[in-house]
Amino acid sequence: MADVSGIAETRMERRLSAILAADIAGYSALMGADEARTVRDLKGHQAVVLPMVGEFGGRIIDTAGDGILAEFPSVVNAVKCAVAIQSKMAERNATIEPEHRMQFRVGINIGDVVYDEARIYGDGINVAARLEGIAEAGGICISSKVYEEISGRIDLTYEDIGEQQLKNIARPVRAYHLRLDSTVTSAPAPALPDKPSIAVLPFVNMSGDQEQEYFVDGMTEDLITDLSKVSGLFVIARNSSFTYKGKAVDVKRIGRELGVRHVLEGSVRKAGNRVRITAQLIDAGSGGHLWAERFDRDLTDIFSMEDEVVEKIVRALAVTLTQGEERRLRRRGTGNVEAYELWLRGRELLTRSTRESVEQARAMYRRAIEIDMNFPAPHAGLALAAIADYVSDWALDPAQALDEAERWARRAVELNDQEPVSHMALGNVLLWRRDHEGALSEFRHMIVLDPNFAQGHAATGLALMYAGRAAEALEPIAAAMRLDPHYSPIVLHFLAQANYSLGEYETAAQLLVRRIARTPGTDSSRMLLASCYGHLGRGEDARATWAELLQVNPEFSLTQRAGVLPYKDPGDFQRIAEGLAKAGLP
Repeated sequence: MADVSGIAETRMERRLSAILAADIAGYSALMGADEARTVRDLKGHQAVVLPMVGEFGGRIIDTAGDGILAEFPSVVNAVKCAVAIQSKMAERNATIEPEHRMQFRVGINIGDVVYDEARIYGDGINVAARLEGIAEAGGICISSKVYEEISGRIDLTYEDIGEQQLKNIARPVRAYHLRLDSTVTSAPAPALPDKPSIAVLPFVNMSGDQEQEYFVDGMTEDLITDLSKVSGLFVIARNSSFTYKGKAVDVKRIGRELGVRHVLEGSVRKAGNRVRITAQLIDAGSGGHLWAERFDRDLTDIFSMEDEVVEKIVRALAVTLTQGEERRLRRRGTGNVEAYELWLRGRELLTRSTRESVEQARAMYRRAIEIDMNFPAPHAGLALAAIADYVSDWALDPAQALDEAERWARRAVELNDQEPVSHMALGNVLLWRRDHEGALSEFRHMIVLDPNFAQGHAATGLALMYAGRAAEALEPIAAAMRLDPHYSPIVLHFLAQANYSLGEYETAAQLLVRRIARTPGTDSSRMLLASCYGHLGRGEDARATWAELLQVNPEFSLTQRAGVLPYKDPGDFQRIAEGLAKAGLP
């Protein structure tokens, strides 16, 4: 009989714990530069940092290499400990030469763990370790479970980075960065605009049917889009408003975080052929209600109901519409509810930005056009889908994809030249065709039609940068970030590109590091970061970044990027190649 006495004597138990995982960013490069000093410095830092775990009620599980793994019975204490560690490391680094500084990356998760006398195991630990891998140097990355426990209990700035597909973790994990750097935490709340300002929070789906989520989100987005077209309003972008989806609403806090005076919240119940909307407009300063109403309609009256909601909000905020705005707001594009619902589904799929979701969006848009061939929005959607294929190198024939995008975009403009997204689509086509002036003309028209279009302002900045006008690009990119305070990570890349073109390589590198932390799968940001490091004389960092790029995309081709990226002056892309060459890269 096999000897199982060791197994019998080992008692395995389970418990719920907060797990903190940390390691040193760029440790291998530090070791390669000066092994003896790196080991000595690490031991010095550990002598200060490790006792802090016990001070916050935690216990050390492992300290292999440059890593720390700790367990806490309290998630609040785990986060407070992480913040204290990063603050202490910032103090210590202030007296050390930049090239020798060590910065911890920290990941925190709550999970069910299995433990015996010697070790603990479980997905809770694995997720914490993977979150540490996508944390910024000197930063902390937490799971949504941790966020739900500490939000409102610890006064920090949280940045929702969305669902992350972590290595060897089956399901995506929603994650948040804790903003600790002085440029963020010490910054005051955004100043209130000099016009009435509003954020429209995602309406709550009261239908009891998850399948209706797209419909409710679509109605919310429509309200945001309609209000954005009013020049007398300042309207927060959909991306930032939707970071509060499914969370407990603290209107005063949201007002401070987004820098707005008013917040609109509500709910939608769709049952059969009936729709009920409740909406309330709230003063974010006082928390008082300015206006509240319930709307009950047949589904076929959905468009007139949306018009009525917008009209009442505008009236409550004492904003006067121009004649052009009144006309534009009443042009819905289609009177067919089925085509409208297909377009909503397609729009939601397109925002996911994966190859599969873009293909699914394309199918939805085509079905919407089959029902109503004069509905401009799905035509613009098909143009944007074809552009995604072209830019992401998904198209078998890139030139044909761009031709297709232009056909759909021009048809969208022909059907309704007062629709901003139609000009957005055509402007993007012209930009990738290197018709920079044509693209900028479309984007200017788009901003006149929708002054609050954050994505449009970002696109304008990108076009200016590619046109060789990088200094001018900074203003529209800043406008995009103000309209969308929880801006998409790609905006960091756009801002980095502008700074790179201005020769501000250090600033560009810092922005790219932040973008990569939020979008670990990016190859384009790693390409530009490696070039930054080359220009900065940081060859080891450049080569390490390039190695990461090839792990992310083994098929990456610099020649393909040179052919696609629409720089007006080929010398601007050549500067990227020169930065790589300085680091000994192709």
